[in-house]
Amino acid sequence: MSPSEKNKRLGRGLSALLGETQEESFESSETGTTGSDRPRGVTEISIDLIQPNPDQPRKTMVEAELAALAESIAEKGVVQPILVRPVESGTRYEIVAGERRWRAAQRARLHEIPALVRELTDRETLEIGIVENVQRADLNPIEEAQSYRQLIDRFGHTQEDVAQAVAKSRSHIANMMRLLNLPDGIQSYVAEGQLSAGHARAIATAPNAEQLAEEIIARGLSVREAERLAKGVTAPEKKSAGKSSGDAGEKDADTRALEADIASRLGLSVDIRHGAKGGEIRVHYQTLEQLDDVCRRLSNGSV
Repeated sequence: MSPSEKNKRLGRGLSALLGETQEESFESSETGTTGSDRPRGVTEISIDLIQPNPDQPRKTMVEAELAALAESIAEKGVVQPILVRPVESGTRYEIVAGERRWRAAQRARLHEIPALVRELTDRETLEIGIVENVQRADLNPIEEAQSYRQLIDRFGHTQEDVAQAVAKSRSHIANMMRLLNLPDGIQSYVAEGQLSAGHARAIATAPNAEQLAEEIIARGLSVREAERLAKGVTAPEKKSAGKSSGDAGEKDADTRALEADIASRLGLSVDIRHGAKGGEIRVHYQTLEQLDDVCRRLSNGSV
């Protein structure tokens, strides 16, 4: 399978699967050829015959959001159908995308829910679930990072494949996956929303990271303050004359991670300097051969 074919398949989310039926529904309603407002291929399925996917990327659901959705469904019904696949010889269905809507519909005391049924493999089911949740920002940072790791480790996708499928940069994928190297306690803080991904990356390399995490939460520190804390600096240092915010001492964790990401691709030292009015990327080479290699990569779009 070519990279383009793999990326196209990986990026096939619920919206793509629904696209054709939604267009058909619009055309039918215009011509009056159908008596239903539902897109073709969508059927009403008993809620009792539907079961959640045990590999669902999203492990936690916000109670307030679920309650609000249930209230909306009780008033207006389920606006967008869920996506399911047949299991147990077609006698039951497993959710591919839309578990929150299914749970909210149960709370709203619905007996049936509109669903689009598709024959999908385990691999396609997991991929669609991950891509859909990431694109809708339904995952916390740890769930998002675990989803990327699943796509890469279980199915052999590269970071470039995943980045294209979820419309993120490769550096974003790499930065998120680094969160999985953190101690379990810090990962729990991030998953629960007590720490942001930026906070976690700021203290990732500190020897007393978990202790710092507790202090950051207790004091309500910003990411920049967390970075200074991790360096053992108790107060902001004054900038010397002519010193830009892009100097090494002022770089945040994301900038340093991006430098490392680019450097690993080029095999050369990289320095990113960013200020209020823009910035620059410096690539340090020692030989003309190294310079030629960088120029070739830029020309071929392989950097």
